[in-house]
Amino acid sequence: MLLWLAELFKQDISFLRVFNFITFRAVFATMTSLAIGLIAGPPVIRMLARLKVGQAVRTDGPQTHLIKTGTPTMGGVLILIAIAVSTLLWADLSNRFIWVVLVVTLGFGAVGWKFIVETLKNPTKRHFFTLLPTLVEAL
Repeated sequence: MLLWLAELFKQDISFLRVFNFITFRAVFATMTSLAIGLIAGPPVIRMLARLKVGQAVRTDGPQTHLIKTGTPTMGGVLILIAIAVSTLLWADLSNRFIWVVLVVTLGFGAVGWKFIVETLKNPTKRHFFTLLPTLVEAL
C-alpha cells in the first residue's frame, strides 16, 4: 500500500523513490512488525488470559511446571497480525506471490485456531481426527 502511494507521489516528492528498493521496505516491514508486537502484545495477552485460552498443565510432570497454569497459548495470533499488517503496508501488492503466501500463512493460522478451539472445548479428546475433515473441506 505504501509502495503504491509512493509511486503516486514520487514525481512531486523525489525522496519517495527510496520505496522502490526492496531492502528499504524489508527493513521497515520488520520494524513495523516489531512495533506491532510490542504495542499490541500486552493487550492481546491480557485478552487471551481473560478468555482463559490456555493449555492445561499435566500433573504428572515436574512440579515446577505447575506455575505455568493459565498461561495463554495463542501468541501466534499476535505474530499473524504483525505479519499481515506489515505485509499489507510494505509489500508490492501487485505481486501475486505476496497474496499466495499471505493467504497460506493466514490459512494455517485459521487451522491452528480451529485446533485450539476444539482442544479447549474437550481437552481429553484426540483432536487430529476432528481437524481432518476441516482440512479436507478447506482443500
